[in-house]
Amino acid sequence: MNDTVLTIFYDGRCPLCAAEMKQLRQLDDAGKLYLEDINRPDFKQRFPHIDPVEADRVLHGQQANGTLIYGLDVTQQAWALVGRHQWLKLLRLPLVRWFADLGYLFFARYRRQISRLLTGSSRCDAEVCYKISASASAETSQTKDIR
Repeated sequence: MNDTVLTIFYDGRCPLCAAEMKQLRQLDDAGKLYLEDINRPDFKQRFPHIDPVEADRVLHGQQANGTLIYGLDVTQQAWALVGRHQWLKLLRLPLVRWFADLGYLFFARYRRQISRLLTGSSRCDAEVCYKISASASAETSQTKDIR
């Protein structure tokens, strides 16, 4: 985690969330991202400053300097760090930001229902989601392991 630019605290039980994190991990050649599933049994001990209930409600990220960011700010920064989806910075423009954040909050609140519509499952289980390593160095052996 020393060279990490952004730590993302995500819901690993959400099929869409897990799929996005898997894609980010695959694109993170420089190892700038550290992905943490808020549902891990030891999460509270390792990250006592992150409330997993709030992180489940709104995506949380922590920059290298310790600053916490939330929602689409996390998404936009993560994709920028892997050099993809540069158009997301448009969602951070002042007038667009307000509407985009409303849309994000709607998605975050109903992501399980949206996941069910798009993937057929509202929650990950052993047959649905892939284990995502927290850092690139561990990815080689773990990316395809089923949770």
